[in-house]
Amino acid sequence: MPDTSAGQDFLVQRQALDRVQFHPIEPDLQALQPGQILLAVDRFAFTSNNITYAVTGDTLSYWKFFPAAPPWGQIPVWGFADVVASNSDAIAAGERIYGFLPMSTHMLARVGKVAAASFTESSAHRAALPLAYNVYLRCGGDPAYRQPLENLQALLRPLFTTSFLLDDFFSELLSDAGRAGGTQLILSSASSKTAFGTAFMLSRNRSGRPDYEVIGLTSPGNLKFVESLGCYDRVISYDQVTSLAQRPSAYIDMAGNGDVRSALHHHLREHMTYSCQVGAAHWDQASAPQDLPGAKPTLFFAPTQLQKRTQEWGSGQLQQRIAAAWSAFIDLADGSLAVVAQSGPQAIESVYRATLTGKASPDKGYILSF
Repeated sequence: MPDTSAGQDFLVQRQALDRVQFHPIEPDLQALQPGQILLAVDRFAFTSNNITYAVTGDTLSYWKFFPAAPPWGQIPVWGFADVVASNSDAIAAGERIYGFLPMSTHMLARVGKVAAASFTESSAHRAALPLAYNVYLRCGGDPAYRQPLENLQALLRPLFTTSFLLDDFFSELLSDAGRAGGTQLILSSASSKTAFGTAFMLSRNRSGRPDYEVIGLTSPGNLKFVESLGCYDRVISYDQVTSLAQRPSAYIDMAGNGDVRSALHHHLREHMTYSCQVGAAHWDQASAPQDLPGAKPTLFFAPTQLQKRTQEWGSGQLQQRIAAAWSAFIDLADGSLAVVAQSGPQAIESVYRATLTGKASPDKGYILSF
């Protein structure tokens, strides 16, 4: 557990993500306001999804969760923390928490609504931000929590929730052939954890849906790994997109590479019936012509679909469905990913830069701590 008398933040420049610094902080255990708790961050995952948070930090308000003085920003991560001080009647010191954390040794939170398995963060600056990111799980009351699987939970649970919601979203589109009945579902950055989680769900839930083929796009160096996952019907490299059949297609863009998006749209033209961007792994190649043939690219924002299903199904039923799918997926992930745990500022910066430049190994999952 980090030292509670001193700590540090990992900060990046919002408009120049390759510029970073470690900023010292001094948490004050005695200055907690009523309802506040202080968390010591134990470990967190870092994936290309976190690069997406940085790339869309202004447009989707990710910089607002853990504010830093401009031009700096603090990238959110998912991981585990321990309550080291509490001025809350509901959350005691010593509790272990899972949720949305800063890249820091510490996090100050204000406890809002409390349940046996969770609580909401109710700080004023987070009131208008998506609820999905403001819910923290109390490990002692979370029925899905398994201590030996903490690393995989940090790496995959938030990403898999997006995969679940993408599959759910496309189940509606596929049933409405007049709007987006694609017979080819094309996923870029197919080696990414969100992409192969989505491919797993799409392949698993074919029953009762129109026929479709799940196609993964990846770099030549990742072809063998993506094929070994067994989630895709077919895997091709980015330079082979013109080999795709010109038939109704939907594009799930995990990479955010404008050149690939443009090539696909111009090749498929009117056969591109739906096109959405989920991630921005190729953040430095994001520009693309605005006027593309076929369906206009749109943004898939997972919290919107989560809120929709929460209202329609109820939170309890939604979480049960996600938990059931997660149990099936974790078996695949456990055999496909090698967890790499590293600690210290040098390791954090090294993994960050490797992920930022697309050099992180897709078959490895990085767990970091200060």
